[in-house]
Amino acid sequence: MTRRSDDEIVFVVPGRLDQLTGGYLFDRRIVEGLRARGRAVRVIELSAQADGAPLAALAEDTKTVVDGLALADHARLLVGQARRLRLIAFVHGPLAQETGLSPAAAKRAAELEAGLLSRVRGVLCPSRRTAAAVESYGISRERIAVVPPGTAKPARPPRRRRASVRALLCVANLVPRKGHELLVEALARIRDLDWSLSCVGSLERDPVTARAVRRLIRTIGLGRRITLAGECPPQSVARAYRAADAFVLPSFHEGYGMVYAEAMMHGLPVIATTAGAIPETVPPEAGLLVPPGDPAALARALRRVIAQPVLAARLAMGSRAMGLRLPDWTQATETWERAFDRVAALDPPG
Repeated sequence: MTRRSDDEIVFVVPGRLDQLTGGYLFDRRIVEGLRARGRAVRVIELSAQADGAPLAALAEDTKTVVDGLALADHARLLVGQARRLRLIAFVHGPLAQETGLSPAAAKRAAELEAGLLSRVRGVLCPSRRTAAAVESYGISRERIAVVPPGTAKPARPPRRRRASVRALLCVANLVPRKGHELLVEALARIRDLDWSLSCVGSLERDPVTARAVRRLIRTIGLGRRITLAGECPPQSVARAYRAADAFVLPSFHEGYGMVYAEAMMHGLPVIATTAGAIPETVPPEAGLLVPPGDPAALARALRRVIAQPVLAARLAMGSRAMGLRLPDWTQATETWERAFDRVAALDPPG
């Protein structure tokens, strides 16, 4: 596929692109997919102390997509280039909805994000819920596009599940928004059942949260039943999905929630919350959703899936069926590219 040189896309991310989070994985998959389609893509990794030289060196009118975190972390640099470059924001989730912010901090984050997004040509969002949040900032609907991520198909079909659910899996970095402490509290309420939990995700991104989770596990006395595996490469995460009987992640907010899609691709019953875009991803036939922040409701949902094999089997079938309908990364990249080119062609906001 031959492309004109002016079709190049510059992808701006905060820090290294190879970080193991859902947002960075989404970014990286799109970069790789665009290149496979013949699109020239240049990646600029902005360090915390980055100056404006890499952006200033770009030719005028360069199509430039900026990860939402980079937009916030380097607001001054990017605002200075907003009229010169064709800036597009790639917003994985609203900054103001991050867990743990005080009302005043959330208000400041919303004002910052609204101001930044009002200066770009368009905004790409992974879900309708995130798009609605962006629109609430006063961004015109024509400047917003919903571009869900793809999902990697398992190398092998999901294994035959046990008749009963025992092995629980949680895949998420230990940060406040993911609800690990809440999950431990819920599991303490069902210690009479036969289960184990493996938590895959970084223990280094938020050491305070990791210490709090470890302390709670120790205090409650579940150290032999809950394993904090830490950050793992994709191959190990895939093996963890295959070994699990059910997936649980009680997030307080998700802009999309790629791990829920991965769990369904592996045919796992899902126990999650109604927060953010999770209900867009996990339909009722694939999982049980409870209100965020409610350990009693989470414990009841877990008890039902563990103690009712017929329910677990039905959810597993629904999960697998939904997983088969999810777009793969080739389809997701095509959708993303069309949306990007559409909003990049818009005139700058007035």
